[in-house]
Amino acid sequence: MKYSKIDQLQIYAADSREEMGRISGQDVASLIKIFLQEKEELNVMFAAAPSQNEVLAELLSDTEIDWSRINAFHMDEYIGLPQNSPQKFGNFLREHIFEKVPFGQIFYIDSNSDPEEECQRYERILRSHPIDICILGVGENGHLAFNDPDVADFSDNRLVKQVELDEKCRQQQVNDGCFSSISQVPKTALTVTIPGLTRAKVMFCVVPTKNKAEAIKNMLTGEVEELCPASILRKKAGAKLYLDPDAAKNVLENTNWM
Repeated sequence: MKYSKIDQLQIYAADSREEMGRISGQDVASLIKIFLQEKEELNVMFAAAPSQNEVLAELLSDTEIDWSRINAFHMDEYIGLPQNSPQKFGNFLREHIFEKVPFGQIFYIDSNSDPEEECQRYERILRSHPIDICILGVGENGHLAFNDPDVADFSDNRLVKQVELDEKCRQQQVNDGCFSSISQVPKTALTVTIPGLTRAKVMFCVVPTKNKAEAIKNMLTGEVEELCPASILRKKAGAKLYLDPDAAKNVLENTNWM
């Protein structure tokens, strides 16, 4: 495992995807247990994507976590899919973690209701339940949650909003094996905004695969700007980035590693 730091972002480059998932999951679990010694309950937000499979599996393997004192949140959801669609992010998280451990409360984004009313409802929940830990990934276009470059706003005054998904974001869902063609991928979604995400005390960003290598290069070596939404993590105290060798390949030679 190599270590570096750019601005305030701590970066860990693993020797394999398995090591990336194991180390990031162990780090999340350790912090959860520390926080639970300090406060009665925690609020944890989860990304829903195949890129998160390893970190979620590692978290579930820790038998010392008191999940009953943790409230769970997710960060984005498609508009227009049937409630029982396996591609819905709430259903992904239900299958991979939400139904596997006894969370205190689980707060789902309901994208089948009126979008603006749902944005307001979920924002009220986030304001009354400040996020302690956010576990997220980076999109092929550099997005965080569904904050694609065209809609990302580092100064957004909203915590949740409706967005249109760009073509690269929609194609990623096909690349990830979630849809068989881009025509099946919804064009709109609800997402927690950039300020909504970065309100979390600590952020664990877990990014595998070669498809993310260019986004990681832009994130770490370009300007901190909305054209690469993930670059904002460089300005976030308490942000940690975990990469597998494929995602890190474009920055391994030009970064000072320890």
